Amino acid sequence: MNKLDTFKIIASQVAQGELAFPTGAQVALKVRQALEDPDCPVDKAARLIQAEPLLSAKVIAIANSVVYNRSGREITDVRESIARLGFSTVRSLTMALVTRQMAGVPSDKKYLALVNQLWEHTAHVASLANVIARHVTHQDPETAMFAGIIHEIGGFYMISRAAEFPGLLEGDFTDWLETGEVEVGREVLNKLSVPESVASAIRAYWDGFLAMPPVTLADTLLLAEGLAPVLSPLHQLENGERNEVTAASIEIMIGEETLTRILNEAAEEVRSLTAALKF
Repeated sequence: MNKLDTFKIIASQVAQGELAFPTGAQVALKVRQALEDPDCPVDKAARLIQAEPLLSAKVIAIANSVVYNRSGREITDVRESIARLGFSTVRSLTMALVTRQMAGVPSDKKYLALVNQLWEHTAHVASLANVIARHVTHQDPETAMFAGIIHEIGGFYMISRAAEFPGLLEGDFTDWLETGEVEVGREVLNKLSVPESVASAIRAYWDGFLAMPPVTLADTLLLAEGLAPVLSPLHQLENGERNEVTAASIEIMIGEETLTRILNEAAEEVRSLTAALKF
């Protein structure tokens, strides 16, 4: 079976059935559902988060990052961290855990390295999207970070199905970029009930057209993708070329001086947020 047929089968199965998640991801999804209720008490949210130690650690780490800790006062309590971050950011963190755990822990070291690189890339894109939204495109930074966290979620799910389809991760990912990313990614986003504003931005990101001046959420993702120091292994073709907007082309469109100034001023924010997002 060729890869294109495999992607169609996976997309169809997602559309017709349920996604299978590891236990930790299931807990994170329950937290996310609870936080969809604006009247959810902070104490209840804290109890739910504390049921997943990794999520608890990340909530506290993000709350102490430079972006969210302007006063420099470190906190170590989940409840206080939620109060500092707000439900929107905590929901994004639950999806970060779901996204990273979706692929599981492959026993093959080569595939494990693939998953780790994909998540490191995702963490950089999410952090950069947050900063770019504030300084360049003037989108909501929390929404931009959320979009960055899940922009490769279809890829993580594809990797999770590799054991069922031998050869799926062999060779380059041209077929994934041309067909699979859209077909599988669209169904995964639908199944997870991702808000349409974010889902449509990710679909536009797949198209790869960066508008000038960059103003939309999709533009924010494309800029973050082009500036991420760690490449997506799924966007790197067999000849080693990078299949995305390059930093050099971004400098031409925005202005090298402006881009350099923004990145320099926000370097510590990006570093701190990226480090906190890594699982």
